[in-house]
Amino acid sequence: MRTYPCNSPQAAARIVALTVLADRDIGKTELDLLDRLAVHEQLGLDRQELHAVLNDLCEDLLSSEQLQWADACPVDDRTLAGLMGDIEDPALRRRLLRLCIEIAEADEQVADGESIVLSAAVEHWGLHHEMLRSPDRDLLARTAT
Repeated sequence: MRTYPCNSPQAAARIVALTVLADRDIGKTELDLLDRLAVHEQLGLDRQELHAVLNDLCEDLLSSEQLQWADACPVDDRTLAGLMGDIEDPALRRRLLRLCIEIAEADEQVADGESIVLSAAVEHWGLHHEMLRSPDRDLLARTAT
C-alpha cells in the first residue's frame, strides 16, 4: 500500500476512494457525485489527481494480500485503521466523514462495506456526534446566530 504524508490531500482522497470502492462497484452515480461536489477541489487536488488516487488504491488492493473481496470491506481492520490514522486534522476528519456519507448514500443504499468504512471513520476519529448532525440542523444553527 502506498504511503502518503499525514493529512495530505492524497491521504484524504484515499479515504474517499475507499468509500467509493467499498461496495465493490465504482458506479457512475458515485463518480458523478464526486464531480458535482467538486471533491477534488475540497481536498486540494485537481480532478486527475483524485482519479489517480482512486486508480492507485485499486492497484494497491489488487496487488495486496490484504484484499478480501469475499469480506464486506476490501481491506482488513488493521489496514483500515492505518488509513484512518493518516488523517489527524479534526476539521479534515469532519469534512471527510461528511463527504463519505454523501458518497455512500449516493445510490440510496449503504452497502455493508461502505458502512464498515464509515463506522471505522467514526470510531477512529471519535466523531460519534457527527453522525447525529443533519444539514437542516446546521442551517438552523447558522441562521440563528
